[in-house]
Amino acid sequence: MEPIKEPSCLVLLSSSPHIHSGHTIPAAMRDVIIALIPAILAAYYYFRLSAISVILACVISAIIFEAICQKLMGKPITTYDCSAAVTGLLLALCLPPSFPVSLAIMGSFFAIVIGKMVFGGLGCNVFNPAHLGRAILLASYPQQMTTWVLPVTAMNSVNATTSATATADAVSSATPLVSMRIAEHLWQAGQQVTTQIPSLWNLFIGNVGGSLGETCVPALLVGGLFLIWRGHVDWRIPFFYLATVALITGIYGGMRGYDSIFPLYHLLAGGLMIGSFFMATDWVTSPITKRGRIIYAIGLGVLTALIRLRGSYVEGVCYSILMMNMVTPLIDKYVCNTSFGGGAKK
Repeated sequence: MEPIKEPSCLVLLSSSPHIHSGHTIPAAMRDVIIALIPAILAAYYYFRLSAISVILACVISAIIFEAICQKLMGKPITTYDCSAAVTGLLLALCLPPSFPVSLAIMGSFFAIVIGKMVFGGLGCNVFNPAHLGRAILLASYPQQMTTWVLPVTAMNSVNATTSATATADAVSSATPLVSMRIAEHLWQAGQQVTTQIPSLWNLFIGNVGGSLGETCVPALLVGGLFLIWRGHVDWRIPFFYLATVALITGIYGGMRGYDSIFPLYHLLAGGLMIGSFFMATDWVTSPITKRGRIIYAIGLGVLTALIRLRGSYVEGVCYSILMMNMVTPLIDKYVCNTSFGGGAKK
């Protein structure tokens, strides 16, 4: 009997996944930063140096806070993966242009320490860290978080119409959603609507007051489509999110007798675009199945529309995403794919 020959190659047994997609965390985070470059450029164009100061404060402090936490927790420092930079950047783009730098640094502390590291770090967080930091800032400093200024391009026209010589560093302004709410209350009371609502074109290009990264829709669309093309974002979440908001606001506007472009204002105004492409699609806090993502996106749209239309707070994106983040584990539990080889139920 011949002896058993040793195989020329050994088979390595390991748990799934067995095939690597080629995506790594640093590469994916760099793609997110690349996707946000158009929004950063738009923020600088409309709000100039105040935008850069807020962005740098949030990004640098987020990296420092994560490194300190990892050092204190005895974990290897992994700030090179750019996840902290992405969190700080997303937080900055959700803040007003006139937001104090000291409070922006505090927001990075909330986002990194409370929203991420307390849960164990990257991949363990329950809530979107950037939106959690924004929600805490809004609850702690409501006046600073709701003080808006006009873009430089719109402010120049205001200065030209008021005085040829008098100029101002910043002109306070209401956001489009606030203007819409005021106009709606006046119209329902039978009074003359004196509040000027920005045109759809200004709303689309970002020539309105708002957070740094939420006003310029083309910049956000380019970045979002880039992430979808790169395979980092599932198109189902932004599509069904936006479609649900458009459907509910369209029905509401039709019942109230509003203009037919009422849903377009809700799609273009506020943080809906940056929320649907960059916040709601967070890999950690969104469902893992395709059907689960559709349910998740529809839930986001329903909550956002209800808060905007019937709530006292005119913007509902942030709180909608945080609430649906809590539902994500439940969606993953009950909306599951059929296991390989499982077949149909007997």
